[in-house]
Order: sequence, then structure tokens, then C-alpha cells
Amino acid sequence: MSTGLDITVPTTEATPVTRLDAVVIGAGITGMYQLYKMRELGLNVRAYETGSGVGGTWYWNRYPGARVDSQAEIYNYWISEELYKAWKPSERFPAQPETEAWLNFVADQLDLRKDIQLNTRIVSAHYQEDTGRWDVRTADGEHIDTRFLLTCCGPLSAPLINRFPGQESFRGEVHHTGLWPKAGVDVKGKRVAVVGTGATGIQVIQSMAPEVALLKVFVRTPQYMVPLKNPKYSQADWDHWTSRFHETKQRVRSTFAGFDFDFANKPWAELTPSERTRILEKFWAEGSLSMWLATFPEIFFDEKIGEVVSEFVREKMRERLRHDPDLCRVLIPTRHTFGTHRVPLENGYLEVYLRDNVEAVDCRASPIERIVPEGIQTADGRIHDVDVIVLAVGYDAGTGGLARIDIRGRGGRSLKELWQKDIRTAMGFQVHGYPNLFMTTAPLAPSAALCNVPTCAQQQVDWIVGCVDYARRNGKKVIEATKEFEDEWVRHHDELASATLLSKTNSWYMGANVEGKPRRLVAYAGGVGAYNSQCDEEAAKGYPGFAMR
Repeated sequence: MSTGLDITVPTTEATPVTRLDAVVIGAGITGMYQLYKMRELGLNVRAYETGSGVGGTWYWNRYPGARVDSQAEIYNYWISEELYKAWKPSERFPAQPETEAWLNFVADQLDLRKDIQLNTRIVSAHYQEDTGRWDVRTADGEHIDTRFLLTCCGPLSAPLINRFPGQESFRGEVHHTGLWPKAGVDVKGKRVAVVGTGATGIQVIQSMAPEVALLKVFVRTPQYMVPLKNPKYSQADWDHWTSRFHETKQRVRSTFAGFDFDFANKPWAELTPSERTRILEKFWAEGSLSMWLATFPEIFFDEKIGEVVSEFVREKMRERLRHDPDLCRVLIPTRHTFGTHRVPLENGYLEVYLRDNVEAVDCRASPIERIVPEGIQTADGRIHDVDVIVLAVGYDAGTGGLARIDIRGRGGRSLKELWQKDIRTAMGFQVHGYPNLFMTTAPLAPSAALCNVPTCAQQQVDWIVGCVDYARRNGKKVIEATKEFEDEWVRHHDELASATLLSKTNSWYMGANVEGKPRRLVAYAGGVGAYNSQCDEEAAKGYPGFAMR
């Protein structure tokens, strides 16, 4: 039975109040699963989604070349064997349209749409201490009263839009990859600038190059990369994976990064140089993130070992760039080691720069100074005339999705202002001072930085649902992480992070791409399996770190 009523009640305001047990913010992979699981508890729950359709990341990221970099067999829900079998992916790494279609299929199969309100942006959520409930408002003026506030905004959902002075003066089109128009962007025969060479930028660049008259790529931080191997999946292939449903479901929850592969080689020190090279060649040939997350864990901790692996990858890149000295200087990383940034998968990306219509602009030598009506002006005074500017400049990772909402806890405490000073959570689930607010893919938990998102999202949702159910069964209405437990978790998180090279590298992992953002590794560095074990232990003890009343 629901503890709340989905009705509107008279108020002194012009707008009536919708009363719910739980509000889910977002209808992507995580939000849809959160909605499904809360409904299983018998709660009266509704999901609110800014977009006009479900899918989250796969609704908004429609840019050319967008595709998953986790294999389809693990980029999936583990709700039931029947649901898993019902959708056969066409290839190992499906493109955006197919992934969006799959998520719409799931929404229909689970009858989720009746409890999803689209085209609705949550703008504020204020905790009411007298009632122990949340006062939630939408951009359209809707007023919602809910006991639980469940944020499923995604770790990479706040695009960095206004990046350069003068951007509004540009006479052409400016598009951020994270807000790509549904109708697409016509770039055929045009002069196009792409700013950014992370995973997204690489996908855009390799896709657009054959279509445009001129492609100028503005490179500030070159990236290591792994060639993507993307075979088509036959019915026999999918039958193989469906036969392993239960095995794979358990496997992904125990590995370092939530994939079905893991570090399983002998320690680096026990191998000869030739043995190490054979292992690297093997994983390089696999064409997946296993090159990053299943070769040697030492790359995350030992700079000398990281340098050896980095040089292996650099040489692969040099060969593909035909040892062109200028291209190698601009496109091959030397200032960080392999694995300390998110490793992109690509298909012919480096070969793009051998085309006559493609130019790599070295932004380390001459940074972008401003946007002018004609295009982009760099510090050397050069104006790069273009018709379209594509911003592949990333996101305010981890915190940005929530910081866009005016969330206020006890005493009117602003979450945005708190995180502007110090990014902290209790296991990524809660923040002390914000009762009944539960988060997913939030800072200080495994996230997109070091986790296959569906793996971590489902585990976190399952834990939240278990915690809420435990409280209800014990007659408790309010759940709040204690300050002591939060402090303990932050210390634990930082100890692990400080031992890694990740924390010593400027990347979005550390918030280095956002001016003024506190530096703290956004993702938990202890691994998915270890994190899940700690979550299970906390639940088994009766959630002592989460005070209930």
C-alpha cells in the first residue's frame, strides 16, 4: 500500500499540490530503473524528465558517431532473463539510435510511461523540517510534495556551454554535443570547427571528416586511445550471451569497473618484458576497454609502469600517423600516462588527420582566446574562419546535474553552495543535512569515470530501495547520513584516491575542467566489487551510518 496519495489538495497557493511518496528526477537508464524498483515497493512514485522522451544520455547525445563503449551484453538491465533476451543488439557497441530505441523498448515492456512526466524540468527542492518531506517545484510552476527525493540526473548531464568569450557574437551555428538538435546539423560542404578531443570529440571528428569541406580540430589535451572492434551480432551470438545471463549478472558486480573482464594477469614484477608486451598486444587486439581495465592495475599507481604502457600505445599511434612529426607532437599525449584519463575507443580517428581537409590546431601552443563573428581566434592572433562550431568540451561531472537544481536541506542549506566549497557524500548515496534525499552515480561512488554505468546504477538503486524498505518496515519515515559516517567515507575515499595517479592528473575526473571547482576525485577508486561489498555490509548491519527516525 502506498503511504501517500496521488491527488491534488487545496492550498492557499494558486497552484495545487501533487502529493507523492517519491519523486525521481530523470528518466534515463538509472531513473527508469529507480522508478521500476520504487513501484515494486508499492510506493506512489513519479519520474520527471526534462526531455520529450526517455533515455537520458541517449536522448540528449545525438551527435554524429555517438555510440556506447561498453559491450551490449553488459550495457543492459538485469531485471529478468526474459527482458534481457527480448532485445537483440545488432552489434557489440551499438550506436545512439539503437540504444535510445532499446531504452524506449524497456519503458514499454515495463509499462513505465504512465508514471513518467516528460518535458518537465525540476528547478528546486527544499526540505521541510516540520513535515520531514520535500517541497519540489518545476519550471512550469507545478508544486509537488514528496517524502523521498531520488536524483538520477546522471554523472555527465550538465554540459559546459558558455566556454569562450564572444561566443554569442558568432555568425554561424554553435552546438554542444550534449545538446545536439533532434533534427541534426547539416555540415555537408561546410567549414567546421570541433573543440575538444575527448571520447565525444573523437566520435564526432571521425564521423564528420568525410562530409565537411574543412574540419579544424582544436586540440588542447591529446588522448591515448584504443581501436574499437565492433562485430555485428547474429542470433547465435546473442543466444550465447543470453545463456550466460545469470553468470554475467553476478560477474559484473564483482569486477573492478563493472565489466565482465577484470585484472587477471600476473603482477607486473613477475613478468618478463616480452611477456608484458604479449599481454598488451593481446588486449590491444581485443578492441575494447579491456586494454585499460583488464591489463595491469599497476598503471593506476606506478608512474614508471604507466610510462611503459603509455609508450606502447604511443608507438601504435605514431605508426598510424605515419610518424608525421607535427601530427605526433599535437595528437600524442606526453603529459599524462595511459589510463589516468578516460580512454576513448575509436574507429579510424587518427587517420582523419591524414586527410587534406582536416587541420589539427595546437591549443597548447596557442590557446583559444575568444569567439569572433567569423569563427575562432587563437592567442597567436589567427582567426579561423568557420561556419559551424561544435563544442565537445565536456561536462561538470558528478556535481553539475544536481547543482543546476536549487536543492536546500535542513536550515535552508544549499547543496550547490556546499559542493562549491567541498564535494562530499556518504557512499555517494546521501549528504548529511539532506534527509530523504538519495542520489545515484553521484560523487565518491563508482560512476562513469570508473564504472560501466548500468552496473553501478542498478546496484545503487537496489541499495537505496533496500534502505527505504528497511526504514518503512521499522516504522521510520526519515533517513539521513550521519556526519560521522560521511566524514569516515570521505577520509576512506581520499586515502584510496591519493594513492593513484588519477588524483595527480588534471582531468574531469578531478574537476579540473571547471574553473573554481574543488579538486576531489569524483569516482570511488577502490573498485566496483569492493564498493558493493561495503554497501552490502552496511545494509546487513541495519544501515548504522544512516540515521532513521
